[in-house]
Amino acid sequence: MFFLKPIDMNISGFLITGILVSLIGSALAQKGLDQDYLVYVLSEAADKITLIRFGPSGAMIEREINTGLLEPDIDGPHGIALSPDKKNYYVSLGHGRPFGAVWKYSTADEKVVGKVTLGNFPASMDISPDGNLLYVVNFNLHGDLVPSSVSIVLTSDMLEIKRIETCTMPHGSRLNPQGTKHYSACMMDEMLVEIDTGSLQVSRYFSLTRGKESGGSGPVPKAVSDHSGHSGHPDGHGLEPPKTGDPTCSPTWANTSADGSMVYVACNKSSEIVELDAKNWKVTRRIEAGPGAYNLAVTKGGRLVVTNKRGPSVSVFELQSGKELARIPTRHKVVHGVVVSPDDRFAFISVEGIGSEPGTVEIIDLAQLKTVAVVDVAQQAAGIDFFKIEPAKQN
Repeated sequence: MFFLKPIDMNISGFLITGILVSLIGSALAQKGLDQDYLVYVLSEAADKITLIRFGPSGAMIEREINTGLLEPDIDGPHGIALSPDKKNYYVSLGHGRPFGAVWKYSTADEKVVGKVTLGNFPASMDISPDGNLLYVVNFNLHGDLVPSSVSIVLTSDMLEIKRIETCTMPHGSRLNPQGTKHYSACMMDEMLVEIDTGSLQVSRYFSLTRGKESGGSGPVPKAVSDHSGHSGHPDGHGLEPPKTGDPTCSPTWANTSADGSMVYVACNKSSEIVELDAKNWKVTRRIEAGPGAYNLAVTKGGRLVVTNKRGPSVSVFELQSGKELARIPTRHKVVHGVVVSPDDRFAFISVEGIGSEPGTVEIIDLAQLKTVAVVDVAQQAAGIDFFKIEPAKQN
């Protein structure tokens, strides 16, 4: 793959260097790419929201939006979710004083149209199929090692209608396609938690430690979240390799299959994907993944895309066989989020980078199983979500 020489651009008052636009326009056009794909990505260390456009002309920054309360202070935008009608998007600001918040934006003009204060370090989120409720995990990155929660937000009024206690350091937030069940995983408790969206209560939980797999109904037992003998939080949020013989999973994400019959959990520490039968609530497979499996996305056609945070790489699996079709290296380290386009054609990957490196969005062609474009954004690219497909923009 070839790239144009890096250039400097000043967008919304922020200097971004080295925006890489790949020389793929003609090649993509020959393969029938006649439309543009737009995705939003957050930069946690810079309080930036960036809209990326990708199509026959390559990949580029469409626009950049500042977020956060005060410019000198970093509020840490972490999670993002687009409403089903694409009129709004929601951004979690993790670094509150002491509590974080979710802000509601209009996609028409990128203006803030609502806010709600939630718990400690609200992180990943998902939105119900009708767009009425937002499910936000309160990761509690800097608080005590105590059970945290999932906040339920009424999007019309930006009102927290319920806060459901789950387990310690919940992360990942995904609903099944039917919108009837919500899944999150707790890093410190080795736990997958299911919330019934009808009753807004924890309906089931599952312990993921190898050799100790077990599930139960109702709330997570208090004994599971007892960390009285443990001090501090895991350094690097998923960057530490496991010690020899460590059977723990340290789950960071959960996602269902396209029909909701299976739940897939990323085990960040053990570098595995755990597959559970959602009906019978049993482990059906453990699939070896790349180093530090972190976030997941499932295609309608039966593939699983996994970001390997310690990789640094992205794995693509065929779910029926469990075969890893490709492990694609990323340009920078600390691979974070993934979203797949609605037509299953491309996977968009956010990569945090290290130190003064920019964040990046790397675009993978899921047919060719290779990276076809890379765009630099502001530092520590994190949450990413798909906006829309539209006719290709003429240069």
